[in-house]
Amino acid sequence: MPRPTVAQFVYGSCAVILSTLALLLLSGTRSGAGVAVVAVVALALGLLVAVRVPGPAARRPAPARSATPLPVRATVPSPAREQVREPVHERAAS
Repeated sequence: MPRPTVAQFVYGSCAVILSTLALLLLSGTRSGAGVAVVAVVALALGLLVAVRVPGPAARRPAPARSATPLPVRATVPSPAREQVREPVHERAAS
C-alpha cells in the first residue's frame, strides 16, 4: 500500500477543517450529537478529498534496447605521451 503524499495530507486536512466550520455554521447545531454528526461527515469528506488527489506519477518502463550492440570506444593513454619521472637516488654525505 503506497504511503500518502504531502499533497494528500494537506488537501485532506484543509477539507476537514473547512467543511467542519461550514457545516457547523450552516446547520446551527448546538447539541453534542449534532456536532458529532458534523465531525463524522467532515472526516469522511476529508478522506474522500485526500483519496481523490493524484498520487505520484508512475515510472514508465525503459524503452526496449536494440538487439545489435553498439560499438564501444575506449581510450587508453599512450606511453609515449606520458612523462615518467624516476626517483632520484643520491648518496648521503658522510
